[in-house]
Amino acid sequence: MTFNYSAGELQIRGHKISDIAKEYGTPVIIYDELYMTGMMKKYHNILNSHNLSYSVSYASKAFSSIQMIKLLDAENMELDVVSIGELYTALTAGFPVEDIHFHGNNKTPHEIEYALDSGVRFFIIDGLDEIGLIDSLAGDLAPDDLVKVLIRINPSVEVNTHDYISTGQEDSKFGLSLSNGAAKIAIDLIDKSTHLDFKGIHYHIGSQLDDSTPFVNAITNVYAWLDEHDISIEILNMGGGFGVKYVDGDVRFPIESGFDRIIGHLKAVAAESGRGMPHIMIEPGRSIAAEAAITVYEVGTIKNIPGVRKYVSIDGGMSDHIRTPLYGAEYDVLPVREAAGDRAAVNVVGKLCESGDIIGQGKKLPADLKRGDLLAVRTTGAYHYSMASNYNQMQKPAVVFVGESHVRQVIKRQTLEQLIENDVM
Repeated sequence: MTFNYSAGELQIRGHKISDIAKEYGTPVIIYDELYMTGMMKKYHNILNSHNLSYSVSYASKAFSSIQMIKLLDAENMELDVVSIGELYTALTAGFPVEDIHFHGNNKTPHEIEYALDSGVRFFIIDGLDEIGLIDSLAGDLAPDDLVKVLIRINPSVEVNTHDYISTGQEDSKFGLSLSNGAAKIAIDLIDKSTHLDFKGIHYHIGSQLDDSTPFVNAITNVYAWLDEHDISIEILNMGGGFGVKYVDGDVRFPIESGFDRIIGHLKAVAAESGRGMPHIMIEPGRSIAAEAAITVYEVGTIKNIPGVRKYVSIDGGMSDHIRTPLYGAEYDVLPVREAAGDRAAVNVVGKLCESGDIIGQGKKLPADLKRGDLLAVRTTGAYHYSMASNYNQMQKPAVVFVGESHVRQVIKRQTLEQLIENDVM
């Protein structure tokens, strides 16, 4: 990682974290811009090495902003959106509409109309009633202007991850079942539609996966089902979920060796099935953005309860760091000022009015930590700003991108005026 200690304090590509915090205030989320573009290139390189027809589509739910989307466009990425807001952001950034894919388990008629009017022609179907809805709303399109669709299926693959981020099993709000016949019914309905063009299959089996085995098993299950029903596909979208390292003991998904195994298995299964290779799509989000960023906070109240524990409060919390309160996600917390002295185990907590507003428990931090010191939480580039809230009327933090020669603000800190701008006075 590029967040390392130098000359006694944490830096990123030669820029002092303390200087960035002083200029933009805290909390502030600091991204290594070159780490993200490097990850985008890595995905392109490994898939390109297999001589495939492929596309890499960023899951914008991980982190979306105008400048992030411009970065994606420059790196030949495609884009997944799951709401009218994500689509609006992408269009405002000038992202090519033909490279936008609309996901979601409950697309509203308003969202579908907005997408169609904007020129989106690629949808991932997530429910049977959605087929007739999109078909009817596409009625004003020219007869030969068809809407390309994939169906999201559940390949019945078990994964070793948290229940909240496991999505490919039979019991899920996402996708259409292979075993109960819903997926086949969906294809039949699409074939009978007027404005929809069936292109293939999508699945997303879960998040924070560290091994290629579930992806291999999904291919086996999907192709067995395709063969059983004599279904042809042009596109196979294998989703995302490639794991990252939050703390020691976590295992990153091995992109190169993992995809060597996945693509090798796909080629073998397709050949055995007597099929050509489909166009391959993948949807990384977390693995591009998560490890690229830290969140920097200022220490406030320090409360030492003898014989119990020590609490260190910071000037943010679950309003910008919800994954720990939500499902116990672990993060490394480190001082911005390098400390060589004694350390003490402390609970780092936020300033919001919830006992569960916890950043980390039992974190080893300098024993002489004091009010005004800075702490950095690693691996906060995905699902932090995008899940931020205004609970307790907290302002959303500033976001900056850092390169070798620049530090640039990409999202301003939310102002007090913006907190109430939609209130009716």
